[in-house]
Amino acid sequence: MTKIVPVIMCGGSGTRMWPESRESLPKQFLPLLGPRSTFQSTVAMLASSDAFERAIILTNHDYRFLVAEQLAAIGAQAEIVIEPVRRDSAAAVAVAAELASRKGPGVIVAALAADHAINDPEKFLALCAEAGRAAGAGRIVTLGIKPTSPATGYGYIRVGGGVKEAPGAFEVAAFVEKPDEATASRYIAEGCLWNSGNFIFSADVMKAEIAQFEPAIADAVARAVAASKIDLQFRVLDEAALSSSPRKSIDYAVMEHTKRAAVVPADIGWSDVGAWSSVLELSERDEHGNAVGANGVALDASNVLIRSPDCLTAVVGLDNVIVITTSDAVLVLNASKADQVKTLVERLKREGRREVQEHKRVYRPWGYYQSIDDGDRYQVKRIVVKPGGRLSLQKHFHRAEHWVVVRGTAEVTRDADKKLVHENESIYLPLGVVHRLENPGKIDIELIEVQTGSYLGEDDIVRIEDIYNR
Repeated sequence: MTKIVPVIMCGGSGTRMWPESRESLPKQFLPLLGPRSTFQSTVAMLASSDAFERAIILTNHDYRFLVAEQLAAIGAQAEIVIEPVRRDSAAAVAVAAELASRKGPGVIVAALAADHAINDPEKFLALCAEAGRAAGAGRIVTLGIKPTSPATGYGYIRVGGGVKEAPGAFEVAAFVEKPDEATASRYIAEGCLWNSGNFIFSADVMKAEIAQFEPAIADAVARAVAASKIDLQFRVLDEAALSSSPRKSIDYAVMEHTKRAAVVPADIGWSDVGAWSSVLELSERDEHGNAVGANGVALDASNVLIRSPDCLTAVVGLDNVIVITTSDAVLVLNASKADQVKTLVERLKREGRREVQEHKRVYRPWGYYQSIDDGDRYQVKRIVVKPGGRLSLQKHFHRAEHWVVVRGTAEVTRDADKKLVHENESIYLPLGVVHRLENPGKIDIELIEVQTGSYLGEDDIVRIEDIYNR
């Protein structure tokens, strides 16, 4: 059988998993169910099978270095493709088909989400191969998940008759919208399946279907791929072309109209990890149903999830409660109301809360910085630079900086001079000086930065030169 080209889509922001998931570090890159992120688990699972070629990762500009670092951390390789603007899943699937079709005629594609959890990876891989055979016969196949409850957060699939060309695959009689609980119970009794949102198809077939039903999307994506450029290790789609694509999901754009839709039933322990209640259900739990992480304590409590990596968090005498503690936010949630976190985040956005956008620790391609303290006209940060990391050559109009090196040796550019600053040494960067921080050594540099001035925002950076092309 021809190998399948996996395209992993990981550009979402994961608002239902706040406060751990934020715009700058969304849920697909978080270790929610073990030491690896769901993105890493998906990549590793596909790499373990001979049925798949090297993956294509489709993400956005903000997450490109996160993707590269998480791939490197598990020793995986992939082609990373950047969407400079977000255009929903129809355009993403169209990009997947367009890129894969360039590998030759009849290429089979698996368009997969990066934020799903699968408890039975071997069975999942086998079902993908089965779906690939149906895709080779001209079908657009989705994996239909056997429901475990009358969930209201998923779309459902009505299953039709068998597909002659592919035993194990069935016609899709209809895609059904997200129901209320009573309707969901009826759907389950009627044998409906959850729509997993993972699709396997021939690149040529998907391109033809998108061109038929959504020609504007097909045209925009074809131009965006044709005009794409290589930037560092990333392929960047053309922004002007992609911006002209309508925003539409693949379900609305194609799957609800095509006559080629098929489904392969899948009982694989699947979850889209769409809310904190899912993490509670999927986590290892004690005899009281509690899932308590490091720094968590549950007393006289049941069915409680505690995630608190930074400080001690105790729950006493409660049932069905989720407590998520980060360095700058705490969420206390009735597990039955987990879907309302998205509504909460929308409110916080309207109020302009920084905690929605980023953590106190903000990752950069060279390492990260973490806010320690701030006040009127000052801010203190901890900065860590990886070996070989190099910040941009820059200057500030409104602030001066004091750097104290607490670990490693920093190479500091200050106007025309370069200087090595060792552990327990410091350097002053006055307002307006052109400067850069580099790590020429083999261990991380760790330093404390004290900023002083009239304005301390990150947008007071004038980049003169940047190896990361920001």
